[in-house]
Amino acid sequence: MEEVLLLGLKDQQGYLSFWNDNISYALRGCILIELALRRRIVVHKDPNRRRIPAAERLVEVIDTRQTGETILDETLKMMKAQESERMSINAWIDLLSGETWNVLKIGYQLKQVRERLAKGLVDKGVLRTEKRNFLLFDMATHPVADVRVKETIVQRVVSLLTTSTSTIPSSALLPEGTQMRALRGACLVCSAYAASVLDNAFYRLGYEEREAAFARCDDILSEFSTWPLGSASAGSSRRAKGSRIGMGSANDGREAVVGLIQQVRGELLGGDEDGSCELVAGVLEVMSKLDSLL
Repeated sequence: MEEVLLLGLKDQQGYLSFWNDNISYALRGCILIELALRRRIVVHKDPNRRRIPAAERLVEVIDTRQTGETILDETLKMMKAQESERMSINAWIDLLSGETWNVLKIGYQLKQVRERLAKGLVDKGVLRTEKRNFLLFDMATHPVADVRVKETIVQRVVSLLTTSTSTIPSSALLPEGTQMRALRGACLVCSAYAASVLDNAFYRLGYEEREAAFARCDDILSEFSTWPLGSASAGSSRRAKGSRIGMGSANDGREAVVGLIQQVRGELLGGDEDGSCELVAGVLEVMSKLDSLL
């Protein structure tokens, strides 16, 4: 969540683009991803669930222990309260975003997510708080205070999306010992892509390199938004195949995506029966259709 927000923030000005309609919705999806990666929620084990899209499968809470993150714990508490009437992944993201006509569900909206995440980063020393005047009103902004933290995120993203081998470099992932580090890397680039902040990581790349990186990310999103992972049909990517020019050949890019899938599969608990990772795939399916939803 925080990494996606950091990628979207302007370093000096400390605010997000006013024209970005995707990031708020994407951040709610990131909350579900984080709860799933921490093994708090899974897809409900309905034997008939494979007949419906991953995004429409029901969410089940399996662990109510607090995470120590206020936003995550608040969401987990709401989900547990709704266990008697389980809802789908897509429905939860809608509710957390306030995208509902049901007045009885308005209370499920998570408010001020961006501001709360930013304040958390201020407490960690990554951002600082300033006041800026925007015509008729003052607004709190959060410029980057520790550029090394954001630069590390940028380097991981670029490394993952430009590697030309099936072995994912350690520079593309979180440190050794991090739970689900390969899947977290895939989720970061996919979430940043869906939130329309990925291009902020490509400022050092040339035009052709940027196009190749975007195409690679689109392939990753296509493969990771299906369950089992890597079962996307050929040609399901959103971006045109003709745009795949620049760094390496198309085969190099495909080899890297396959290598990432294999590494993530090694992290699954129970293989294709890993309900938490199945839930992640459902969230990414919602994100893959974000432009048509908003």
